Amino acid sequence: MPLVFVGAVSHGPGITGRAERADPKQKANLDSAFDRLSRELADSAPDVLIVVAAEHFANFFMNNMPAYAMGMADYYEGPIEDEEWLGIKRRRIPGDRKTSVELVSALLNHVDLAYSEEWKFDHGVMVPLHFLTPAFDLPVIPVNINCQGPPLTPCHRAYQFGQYLGEVCAAHPRRIAIVATGGLSHWPATPDSGKINQTWDRDFLDKWTRNDAAALGDYDDSEVYAQAGQGGFEIRTFIAAAGAAQDCKAEVYCYEPIPIFAVGCTVARFNLSSG
Repeated sequence: MPLVFVGAVSHGPGITGRAERADPKQKANLDSAFDRLSRELADSAPDVLIVVAAEHFANFFMNNMPAYAMGMADYYEGPIEDEEWLGIKRRRIPGDRKTSVELVSALLNHVDLAYSEEWKFDHGVMVPLHFLTPAFDLPVIPVNINCQGPPLTPCHRAYQFGQYLGEVCAAHPRRIAIVATGGLSHWPATPDSGKINQTWDRDFLDKWTRNDAAALGDYDDSEVYAQAGQGGFEIRTFIAAAGAAQDCKAEVYCYEPIPIFAVGCTVARFNLSSG
């Protein structure tokens, strides 16, 4: 069964928690793009959704920080943060343990993948689901790429991981969708919070939409930190989505730099027939 969908979105907590404070025109553009991606995801009729995210010390900390991990549970709960702060009510989200076990087993032929039967979703997963599957009824399999605690997996390895993930999904009998979620440039929880490097973001998105594997794999963390902040390390999730889409090209439905959300808000999708 071919991989049916590959998309990518930003996940800043302000997108839901401070929604009323954004510029109305920018917020309308972002909402419209989320609505479009949500409809297209539904139209692809997936049986399960893999969310490739960068969680924020909610489940993994420096005493146990795998480079790559996949959830392997019947269900998940989130958000782990305060409901009022995030603007999303806590709930149970269905998983798909059988498919998770099969994917983990297949990926272990290529990647030393960690896995967990216990996983609390933070805003990195809950914000995308809030917009893309608002009924929270589509089974979800979470994947985490360590973007928080150096040493981080090199970007070319994140692309390779995405390639393997795409291959095992395409070989699986279920219809599988992938959505990557992270920030581009942003400086969360620092005095620079709200700063957005639009030039750097747009240059990254140009490489990403062209699925330029060499350029995406060539990012150096010292340069990323200088130009895009510690939040910029989350480009690994977008890079993994590019790998999963193989040679296909992407389209950015929305890029809105919204300071109160502290990130350049991106909604995009790969055209899986363009490879």
